[in-house]
Amino acid sequence: MRKLARRALAGLSWVNLAVISGIVSSLCFPASTRADRLSEIRAAGTITVATEMHYAPFDMLVDGQYQGLCKDLFDEVAKDLGVSVRYVDLPWSSILPGLDAGKFDFVNAPVTITPERAKRYAFTLPIGDATVSLLKQAGNEAIKTPNDIVGLTVGAQKGSAELAQLKALGTRLGGVRIREYVNIDEALADLGTGRIQAVANALPLQAYAARQRPDRFEMVLPPFGKPGHFAWLGRRDTDSESLIEAINTALLRMHEDGRLDAINTRWLGATPRLPRVMPQP
Repeated sequence: MRKLARRALAGLSWVNLAVISGIVSSLCFPASTRADRLSEIRAAGTITVATEMHYAPFDMLVDGQYQGLCKDLFDEVAKDLGVSVRYVDLPWSSILPGLDAGKFDFVNAPVTITPERAKRYAFTLPIGDATVSLLKQAGNEAIKTPNDIVGLTVGAQKGSAELAQLKALGTRLGGVRIREYVNIDEALADLGTGRIQAVANALPLQAYAARQRPDRFEMVLPPFGKPGHFAWLGRRDTDSESLIEAINTALLRMHEDGRLDAINTRWLGATPRLPRVMPQP
């Protein structure tokens, strides 16, 4: 029997032995071989995050410099993580595919939490109100409520949750012409010149635009969208679990010590009520 065992082992090639060794190692030492994105980020000292810098006041370019609510929030999160941040500016349509492809670590854009996205990505705790509303030209008395957009042209960002809710409203009302834009700045420019009659976007962004340009823009209230929230997101895999947990821990600290409210007040003039647990999408 022992001779047969020795012959069997002798007949194994080094390739087969390497495969067996690898299987045994993975079974015995799974924790040591598993990648951990947070540990890798801390070892490198830098986290790379992506957003679209055309979504004021959350993300915007001012004289070529990145500013906004999300930048201020994530700068504070990075301090808690003990790393520096490399911010990447991309069109919205490239951000989620870029995350899937591993081109950066995390998305700090304000992303509306939806059931479809929650199945594919790992959301953080909410960082903003994403309820959808309409913005019109100042003094346009033809639009008093969202139902008044029948027969009009309304803009929204391509691939956004706001566009999906606008399409649903248009289907319910009938006769609404919808124009899709690469970014919301283009939609606001067309609204300002009268090429379209309204823009659908999240409530805090609409309020910011109306407050910045009261001569040009005016809110249409009440909002027509269902209540929702913005959050950041990462990849839904075991490698990223510790990173999402650490970012949530930092956000909870900011709830407790007042930094989150202070940043919201700085950019929005108000402090939205944000849940401290993950809401159902």
